[in-house]
Amino acid sequence: MADYILKNSELTVTVSSAGAEIRSVKDNATGQEYMWQADPAFWGWTSPNLFPIVGNVMHDEFRYKGKAYSMKQHGFGRRSEFAPADVEGCELGFALEESESTLAAYPFRFRFEVGYNLAGRSLKITWRVINPSDETIYFQVGAHPAFNTPPTDSDAPKNACYLAFDTDKALDISLMNLKDGGLSDDKKEYPLEEGGFLRITDDLFDINTLIIENEQVHKISLCDADKKPYVTVRFEAPLVAVWSPKAAAPFVCLEPWYGRLDRTTFAGELPEREYEQKLEPAGVFEKSYDIDFE
Repeated sequence: MADYILKNSELTVTVSSAGAEIRSVKDNATGQEYMWQADPAFWGWTSPNLFPIVGNVMHDEFRYKGKAYSMKQHGFGRRSEFAPADVEGCELGFALEESESTLAAYPFRFRFEVGYNLAGRSLKITWRVINPSDETIYFQVGAHPAFNTPPTDSDAPKNACYLAFDTDKALDISLMNLKDGGLSDDKKEYPLEEGGFLRITDDLFDINTLIIENEQVHKISLCDADKKPYVTVRFEAPLVAVWSPKAAAPFVCLEPWYGRLDRTTFAGELPEREYEQKLEPAGVFEKSYDIDFE
């Protein structure tokens, strides 16, 4: 495991080869740290890359061609050591390829690349999945960045902060079945204030995760008590999650996803999962998202 640095006149970004995970984003002038520092008292990660599943498969098991495979929540990508790599168009890159251990859990050859570009106060994260095999592969990919809430230069409590969305329409939130660990068929409507604001109340995450499907939003900001954005995540993903483990946890995750957990009623095979990505032989899947630090 090693740390790698991207730095310009505005920000210093630290990325670890463990999971190709962002570990720190600091303002050069003020020293403000934007990223959650993985205190295991609340959550021992900072910004894991989720691959080859997002969320969980029911009972931590999926089936492919009649065979059952075990897979932990969010897949093995975040628990893997990535190799430094040249990722096309990226200043800093990492790659993970199949191994004996991955093939035992996930029966596909693959190359999963994660790349980073820093421009001004914006960080672009690029995912590239390459299929080097002669068969179709199936996968999901997602982000899980955690940002200090409130910002480290603020004395305001977390419940004085806001989320801001690029819509004024009420959000249609897909609900988890917290007992069974899958997605239910139930939904809940979350009205937004004028300007797309939603207060981060102490009970906002009592349902666990706000899962926003069907391309309702493509930009989310974390805002201070004065509704001033200090972190903005921009994405094209079809769904996004917002999560914090409990009211006392001083961070919020903004998570663009190309995939999600199974419904509790799902009993099909891997290719039949909702939001499952399909990649033909020699195919390349490439997506990205951006984080702006104010």
